[in-house]
Amino acid sequence: MNRPLRHIAIFCGLLVLALLLRANWLQHVDREELAQHERNARVRFERFASPRGDIIVGGKAITGSKETGSTDYQFRRTFKDGPMYAPVTGYASQAQGTSLLERTYDSILSGQDDRFAFRHAKDVLMGQPRRGGDVITTIDAKAQKAAYKGLTDLGARGAVVALDPRTGKVLSLVSTPSYDPGVFAGISFKESDRFKALLDDKSKPLANRPLRETFPPGSTFKILTAAAALEHGVVTDVDARTDAVSPYPLPLSTNRIGSEAGDAVCDKASMKTAMQYSCNNVFLDAAAELGEDRMRETAEKFGFNEDVYSDEFGDMLATKSLYPEKLDKPGTALTGMGQGSLTSTPMQMAMVTAALANDGKLMQPYIVEELRGPDLSTLEKNEPKEMSQAVSAETAKKVQEMMEHTAKEGSAQRALIDGVTVGGKTGTAQRGVNVRDEVPYGWFVSYGKKDDGRSVAVAVFIDPTDMDISRSDISGGRLGAPIAKSVMQAVLGD
Repeated sequence: MNRPLRHIAIFCGLLVLALLLRANWLQHVDREELAQHERNARVRFERFASPRGDIIVGGKAITGSKETGSTDYQFRRTFKDGPMYAPVTGYASQAQGTSLLERTYDSILSGQDDRFAFRHAKDVLMGQPRRGGDVITTIDAKAQKAAYKGLTDLGARGAVVALDPRTGKVLSLVSTPSYDPGVFAGISFKESDRFKALLDDKSKPLANRPLRETFPPGSTFKILTAAAALEHGVVTDVDARTDAVSPYPLPLSTNRIGSEAGDAVCDKASMKTAMQYSCNNVFLDAAAELGEDRMRETAEKFGFNEDVYSDEFGDMLATKSLYPEKLDKPGTALTGMGQGSLTSTPMQMAMVTAALANDGKLMQPYIVEELRGPDLSTLEKNEPKEMSQAVSAETAKKVQEMMEHTAKEGSAQRALIDGVTVGGKTGTAQRGVNVRDEVPYGWFVSYGKKDDGRSVAVAVFIDPTDMDISRSDISGGRLGAPIAKSVMQAVLGD
């Protein structure tokens, strides 16, 4: 054999060897992954070959399944109050796959979990169809409805998160504008077009704003700044006058920052008065004196720079809220009033509020109470878990004192409820480089407590981009407080 033919033969032999190696790799190493891959048609057929289990809120199913008459996709998913619960359920579409709880617990809902093997073998012997398990959520139906109605009545892009401070249970998780997962649950071209239209919609109805989007938290972050100042001894008496002048000269800058309440009220005000009137100077000065390391340390104890959910929560993982590193002095001062390069999800601000209401103890948020098998047996049950003691109980109670004073005498009065101890804080967050040209965000955080021990913490976020409202009317107290009040009333009762 001449040299060129020998080279060609060797090259062809190597190609055949590579092909054999790859075929064996796919059959023995990647077999399981490919068998379960979402784009595998057989997986999709299997997912919709029988009725899915249900996602449960308040003892009632908010999902269902109906027969299609197709031999491939025999059942399709249905949703009750789809837009209201979409940030919780996600979607289960024959064409688009799954998201959120539908994705995270797909093996349970579709009945393909390994723990169902014996049950399915028994069903096969008895000629019974395969059945999926159920996902029992922590969501409070009344709170979810109150939050959704509040945002939709405003016509705002926004989010609401409500937590039980004692346990971390997610009582409400709402995002607007929303979408109905049922309108593209099938595989028709028309339904695919509907999904594409949602993707292309500038108002981003598919976005999960409570968990997946971050924004500057504005003045709601002042409750964390106050906690940091008290915890580290920068402030010892919340009623004592401070040295923070108004307007406040930003460190290493010619900029001077004022407050809506005016210099006469805010100049050298106490921290309690500064919280009441949302005076920027006191919190800018506190953050500047604390420095970036102590501010970041406190923020991280409340959950910043960390995953809110552990990996076991799958597609419910929240975007990290960030207290940035390597801040200069003006940048550190600006975080004291919730501005600068600081970002937060609505979930994170609900966590901060809940921890302070819970005497400084931060509980791990969770949205699934229990997983049940087709025979209603308990497969898993979540229990409350402590994330951290963010600040001491003494510090938390001093912040509670200020927040409750702000609700009674300050900018959070619209959240007051008879017979309920309410603490609150408003926030208006500037965005963009040219703040005068950008519509600000509205924020409101609050907690409510009853004498019987029940409590709830709420964070309301409002993006008024689509609203017909003047810039001067945009404030967390005016827009967000009534929503927070209705959610607290729904949880705590009349």
